[in-house]
Amino acid sequence: MSTDSPPPSAHDRRREAQSLPVPDADALEHSGKLQALIRAQIAGNGGAIPFSRFMELALYAPGLGYYSAGASKFGESGDFITAPEIGPIFAACVAESLAPVLQQVGPDARFLEIGGGTGAFAEVALKRLMELDALPDRYAILEPSAQLRQRQRERLQQRLAPPLFELVEWLDGPFADDWDGVLFANEVIDALPTPRFAIEAGEVYEEHVAIEGDALVRVLRPADAFLSNAVRHVERQLGHAFEHGYRSEVLPHLPYWLQAVSGGMRRGAMLFVDYGHARGEYYLPERSDGTLRAYYRHRMHDQPLLWPGLQDLTSSVDFTALAEAGVGAGFEFAGYCSQASFLLGNGLAGVLERIEHIADDGERLRRTQEVKRLTLPSEMGERFQAMGFQKDVEFGAAFLAGDLSFRL
Repeated sequence: MSTDSPPPSAHDRRREAQSLPVPDADALEHSGKLQALIRAQIAGNGGAIPFSRFMELALYAPGLGYYSAGASKFGESGDFITAPEIGPIFAACVAESLAPVLQQVGPDARFLEIGGGTGAFAEVALKRLMELDALPDRYAILEPSAQLRQRQRERLQQRLAPPLFELVEWLDGPFADDWDGVLFANEVIDALPTPRFAIEAGEVYEEHVAIEGDALVRVLRPADAFLSNAVRHVERQLGHAFEHGYRSEVLPHLPYWLQAVSGGMRRGAMLFVDYGHARGEYYLPERSDGTLRAYYRHRMHDQPLLWPGLQDLTSSVDFTALAEAGVGAGFEFAGYCSQASFLLGNGLAGVLERIEHIADDGERLRRTQEVKRLTLPSEMGERFQAMGFQKDVEFGAAFLAGDLSFRL
């Protein structure tokens, strides 16, 4: 059975597209190449591919996907700004939280950053870890984008002293050997290709992408047992079935991804910062079309099939699912709190004191605005959360300010 996707209507999509900046000819040509690849896959897969596969191609197709190609993503000229790009405070506080773990692990500790952005996080984190006498033996960045790797390398080579830069390496995949240390990922899980499900007459369907005329469209196909079981697991924990017509996302492969990226970690900790909700909030009745959204030049919109390769696709994180995955991978749950609480519990008070003594008015204002963006509920402070896991180490007080684990 195949069912056409409901709203937004074609009229709504046209109106929304008209409000977005039009890509230039080169960008449209680039997107056209990726669309041709997607259409070929649709044709070779019986006329439709799962939305998760579309999202994987749109973001990660070699040389064409959003994160694999060379377009600017971060900052005012890109499509979004992450916490490390705002200024140094976020990375310094994260380093403060992870320093005790690295010290417990000892001189062979490794630091694995998943998705390095512009390299801004690594720059500040390494400098702060050196100040705290907690430098790792190796600082590895797992980065799928060749363009971003080059950008990170240039930045770190210019801004780090040679002994610090020599600690940095780039990986194509997780560590292949047994290791000890810390794993950190900021705004990574939200970009994992996610299946989309829908409930029709009590049955679970999966969103697919098909071709209708000249357009890519979303349609429904019966879900396989893997996805269906994941949806039923969520329903059991919520204590009720989803209503007819309810649509959302679920990541049944999250446990496998987490086990893969942590690899053979024998001793250490993992820290994830992302936007999302505990499960009971994620699947509220009023959130009946899920959390999937697209970002194009700082504009959020509801057209994930528009201009593949030119826009970011993302969905919020189910932090209950992340907690289940971490514990299932053999780690002890360490804590869960808002980004604002996490930063306050990991050195932000000292940062605020230092800001008060900055002589330059312009710099003091910039740092004050940075703190506000990171911590205010109307900005990133409550929308983003931090979750940690530990194995034979102790995070210490990293999550004690504003613990939210009762929501899970």
